Amino acid sequence: MRSLPALASLFLLAVAPPALAAPPPSVGYAQAEDYLEKDSKPGKYTPLNVLDGRDTTVWCAPEGEGAPSLMTIGFKGVATVDEVRVYTGNGSGRDAFKAYARAKKITLEGKANARGFTLEDKRGLQTVPLNPPVSGAWLTLEVKDTFPGSESQTPVCLTDIVFYSEGKPLNGTKLAPVLKYDARRAPLLGTWFGGLEGAPDRFLSFYVDGTYRFVHEPLDGGEPTVLTGGYTASSSRLSLELSKKGKVSVRFSREEKGGSAGGYTLTLAGDLPEEWKEPFRSRP
Repeated sequence: MRSLPALASLFLLAVAPPALAAPPPSVGYAQAEDYLEKDSKPGKYTPLNVLDGRDTTVWCAPEGEGAPSLMTIGFKGVATVDEVRVYTGNGSGRDAFKAYARAKKITLEGKANARGFTLEDKRGLQTVPLNPPVSGAWLTLEVKDTFPGSESQTPVCLTDIVFYSEGKPLNGTKLAPVLKYDARRAPLLGTWFGGLEGAPDRFLSFYVDGTYRFVHEPLDGGEPTVLTGGYTASSSRLSLELSKKGKVSVRFSREEKGGSAGGYTLTLAGDLPEEWKEPFRSRP
């Protein structure tokens, strides 16, 4: 016969609530190396507009035949996306929707797989299940085909894309207050890659909400290192919250990278961990 303490333990195990699963990581940024009116009006068609769940803000690719129509969306951790809700075209008004080209076929590429889907030529959100899901700390979104606008050479636009994981939205109107274009953060936003070209082992991500995430994944299979904290930026300086150091002020420079690889380099200088002192790249 079981003792009373043993029976009490079994009872407690039976009625104890299940452990709460960690919430999926929210979207941290959307960035593109070029987009419509980037130099003259950088906040008007910024990629951040696709994350805010509002039809009054849109992203548009650059004008011109063969212009790049892709962006990178980063998450504050590794996300598993099993559904997206997409508003194609320029949804700011009926006339604008007809005037600009609309995304018809889109590919979402994660770390290990990619999914393509086709949209209808209509206003409003369209729900697209992703089975199997697409996973990664960042996803590349590329427009592969379009519905043409009413005038030739009009750029393709996208109003919104809301990412879902197990029924939970990872972005939307709740993020809108931090998604406004900020000229101080703009040069930093995104994930920067350190280590061997083509095989990076260091990943430094800056997010729109003023936080960062640094991950070091040793190529020899050692235990990964993850650091997180807050940051503020000015024209050439960063204030970073670092473990055991507190707030540290460092200099940064962002320069165009030459050669066939293209992109940019980010160099940090100051009282930093050794893994941060070598330049980072905007491309792996």
